[in-house]
Amino acid sequence: MYSVIYNENMEEVCLNSEPVFDEGDEYEGDGDCQEEHGHGAGETHLKRDPPQPTVGLEFDSFDEAYDFYNAYGKERGFGIRVSNSWFRSKRKERYRAKLSCSSAGFKKKSEANNPRPETRTGCPAMIVIRLMDSKRWRIVEVELEHNHAVSPQIKRFYKSHKKMILAARRAQPPPEPVTEVHTIRLYQTAVCNGFTNVDEREVLIPVDHSKHLELKEGDTQAVYNYFCRMKLTNPNFFYLMDIDDDSCLRNVFWADARSRAACGLFNDTVAIDTTCLTNKYDIPLISFIGVNHHGQQVLLGCAFLGLDSVEYYVWILRAWLNCILGRPPEVIITDQSKPLQSAVCEVFPKARHCYGLWYIMQRVPEKLGGLKGYEAIKRQLNKAVYNSLKIVEFETAWADMINRHGLGDNRWLQTLHEDRQRWVPVYLKDTFFAGMIPVQENESFNAFFDGYVHKHTSFKEFVDKYDLALHRKHTKEAVADLESRNSCFELKTRCSFEVQLSKVYTKEIFRRFQSEVEGMYSCFNTRRVTANGPITTYIVKERVEVEGNKEVKNYEVLYETSQVDIRCICSLFNYKGYLCRHALNVLNYNGIEEIPSHYILARWSKDFKPRGLFDHDFNDVDMYNPLSRYHHLYKRAIPVLEEGAQSQDHYEVAVHELEELLNRLNLVEENIV
Repeated sequence: MYSVIYNENMEEVCLNSEPVFDEGDEYEGDGDCQEEHGHGAGETHLKRDPPQPTVGLEFDSFDEAYDFYNAYGKERGFGIRVSNSWFRSKRKERYRAKLSCSSAGFKKKSEANNPRPETRTGCPAMIVIRLMDSKRWRIVEVELEHNHAVSPQIKRFYKSHKKMILAARRAQPPPEPVTEVHTIRLYQTAVCNGFTNVDEREVLIPVDHSKHLELKEGDTQAVYNYFCRMKLTNPNFFYLMDIDDDSCLRNVFWADARSRAACGLFNDTVAIDTTCLTNKYDIPLISFIGVNHHGQQVLLGCAFLGLDSVEYYVWILRAWLNCILGRPPEVIITDQSKPLQSAVCEVFPKARHCYGLWYIMQRVPEKLGGLKGYEAIKRQLNKAVYNSLKIVEFETAWADMINRHGLGDNRWLQTLHEDRQRWVPVYLKDTFFAGMIPVQENESFNAFFDGYVHKHTSFKEFVDKYDLALHRKHTKEAVADLESRNSCFELKTRCSFEVQLSKVYTKEIFRRFQSEVEGMYSCFNTRRVTANGPITTYIVKERVEVEGNKEVKNYEVLYETSQVDIRCICSLFNYKGYLCRHALNVLNYNGIEEIPSHYILARWSKDFKPRGLFDHDFNDVDMYNPLSRYHHLYKRAIPVLEEGAQSQDHYEVAVHELEELLNRLNLVEENIV
């Protein structure tokens, strides 16, 4: 098993395997061919199909590009030759070349008495490669169609294949076992589907479908082409492909530039959404979801999972950790999958791992719907989960539900109770969730791709819908940014807390906080109960609606005077990220007119995103190393490019500022000289 890694630098990965052919293979200009002869009785060898030539594919050298097209031609049944080359006159350095089918063009007419028959047809099939500034060769033009019959079943022996076969013979391993480390190139990403690719004289070896992604016709090429296209248009696009020894695709992970930028801002609390796996969709999609400064879901990465096992989940999680530069989240929310739980513990041992309350409550009708007295069971379950302020209240309500309805033998409820510290809100009061868990019965969580993916969506269809979904989500975020920066929020009370945070919070977060300010008026009888040094305990009474009836509930609030620390038993600040009405009442009771700064989270502020884009640690930069400085500047420049491309106005501002920056850099250079 090996992993093919593609990041912003298109790095290569070392692995233990035989190369498809020798990298030093020579190439010939003549395209004549003859019938192929056998290589000897009993000779067998595994072949790895190279992918179809695609614009944007890159190689380390001209030889590699030639070898790639030559191997592709051999598998399809045609030879190749170098039909044109361009050189820089002063250095005689090749910088562009056209590799054509050996039947391209026509031969010059011969004056001989018995001229050889014409074998060329003027075939248009070719690729054009160019040497880029990065010193890598890139395919810049492709034509795949031939004007003559080609087929791998027509065994003809072309000159361009001769040295490749001889090199493959020399590369066969010696009789004694020897471990060699070779390098897999970008073009050697063969993906099979169901059977390994072998010589036609061998019997096909079946591959275990259950351990690989089940790809339909066209899926592999669609995904691969999408990744190649994204690398050309999205410099910070990142993806990994997990391929086993049979060249079968096991897992895939990817994240575009926006998702990677969001990881640096909003990966404090992350949900790993496996809805497609749970509901047995055709695509085994996994989404990494965070919450942005508007409280909207933001995509932090995607993956296709080949098998529901610890090993496969570990690969996915490590791929994401690699993508986010080794900065793990503090809280991870998943469903109840045991393999995923084990993988999270292995890859993120310091993160708080919780189960998504929405996953569990969605399964209540499925698991309990057939029981007698289901509606009453559901009401008691909701009351125990959502209305318990103390652990003892939850345990009492849970036991009452089990005993009243005779549910002591229900295995699903037993498992939920055993895992209660991972999903019941009353056990999670010390964990920051950024609004990603529901604390009221009417709150819900929708999958990021809800409405874009259905049970039978194919990989190929998803690639198209992925772009559409992200475009709409980004547009929604951009509109929210604009409204938050340019709108004056309507104030509904005369409370100083409301005025204070109307200048700080984004529009949606301010709206949510505003409901807590209004809720202060449903609270009454704030009274001091006990005092222990600087810590004072208050009880705040509030009229709340429970099952359609109004009830008075007591909320205990602790207030520390020296540091102005405050904590309410409802723990809304940890659940949602802003203070609750009960804490606001106590602050107001003590004559505090402004909310302390440590209770105003920067992640909800209007300017958090622009400010966060440049919040980098300079301690990791080696100022004496030009390469280190380059990589650090590159990462800081990516967000500028992303923002500058959003509109014509943004673009013009970005270009103007870049020109000014270059002028200032030139002045610095002149002063040094």
